[in-house]
Amino acid sequence: MWQRIQTVFLVLVVVCMVCGLFMPIWELTTELKQMQLYPLHFSIKEGGVTTTSYFPYSITATLMVAAATLGMMSIRRFDNRMLQMKLGMLNSLLLAGVMICVVVFNNNVATQYGNSKYGYILFVVFGAVTFNWLAMRFIRRDEKMVRDSERLR
Repeated sequence: MWQRIQTVFLVLVVVCMVCGLFMPIWELTTELKQMQLYPLHFSIKEGGVTTTSYFPYSITATLMVAAATLGMMSIRRFDNRMLQMKLGMLNSLLLAGVMICVVVFNNNVATQYGNSKYGYILFVVFGAVTFNWLAMRFIRRDEKMVRDSERLR
């Protein structure tokens, strides 16, 4: 299982998604307020009182957990490459959803409060998309190699 490069790429997808859960999407600190947007919540700290809002921001975290879970399921299915490719395509859709949520929520909060600067999470999600694409490419290559060797028999 670990000798195949696509397993390493899928593990990197899972690591990116788990690390992305704890990274801020957007932050703004002023003299009076501290506002933070994470994949799970948006919180405003003002004078010692913290106000936290979970919906709709928790959609991002839900998609990230689903993408990490699907990546783990795909790793466990190393014996069935066709199912692994289907899981990889579904994971690509989930990762695209994560990226869309990050951009939309960042833009909404930035237009409401100012300071439209992206956090590092966008790069982490882009890395996960890239690793998932590479894993699918190597899975497809393995499947082609197995089919070509069966045809020669």
